[in-house]
Amino acid sequence: MQNPEKLLELENISVMRGERLVLDGFSLVLERTRHTAILGPNGCGKSTLIKMLTRELYPLYREDTRVRILGRERWNVHDLRLLLGIVTNDLIQQCTREYTAREIVLGGFHSAVGVQPYYELTEEMERKAAGILERLEIAHLRDRPLEELSSGEARRAVIGRALVHDPAVLVLDEPTNSLDFGAMHDLRETMRRLAGNGITLVIVTHHLPDLVPEIERVILMKDGRVAADGPKREILTASQLSELFDRRLELLERDGYYNLW
Repeated sequence: MQNPEKLLELENISVMRGERLVLDGFSLVLERTRHTAILGPNGCGKSTLIKMLTRELYPLYREDTRVRILGRERWNVHDLRLLLGIVTNDLIQQCTREYTAREIVLGGFHSAVGVQPYYELTEEMERKAAGILERLEIAHLRDRPLEELSSGEARRAVIGRALVHDPAVLVLDEPTNSLDFGAMHDLRETMRRLAGNGITLVIVTHHLPDLVPEIERVILMKDGRVAADGPKREILTASQLSELFDRRLELLERDGYYNLW
């Protein structure tokens, strides 16, 4: 049965990457209206989940395997990309050309990186892009090439690209990867503002402090499997995180943020 309130429904999927079986008999449901984090060490299968969502990867064929995105099993990939706001590290690496922050955001209307001469840009698109840059507090950088921006400023411009179609869900893959302390703080504040404005966050990360206080549900992944899944306060315990990362850890919570020692 189709259920458009579900972002992603995976039933008994197995995914190969090269000769490695990354996910085996994996099942998971992500909701459209609940801020969720997927937390796990590198190599646990997190990026594979995102590539399932973007249709870059498909599961092995089995009769009892199901993949539904927004309630549907079949999608035109271009149409799907217009509905989802997904920011991956692969995308960030593509956005390193001499496009300005404004052009990066406008490229989202055409599911592209930057603006090509043959693209039609309407006044409404320009207004919306300007509003997004303002919302992300980088309007003053609109005409600066990404290569001249700090890593944090460039990351916000790429997030702006994902917002042009007003997605109900914003998926962020390792959002603070390679950012310095100040940029991490600013980006987390941006994520909190977006959550407060009605955009559902799905944060996929190995870094516990990326889980902003608005996160409600936490899924722990290890070795291609769901190790734990539930409300944040039940899942984020020292014992479960120690088992997840294979070392004895202490957990501290302050002002809704968690960290490990």
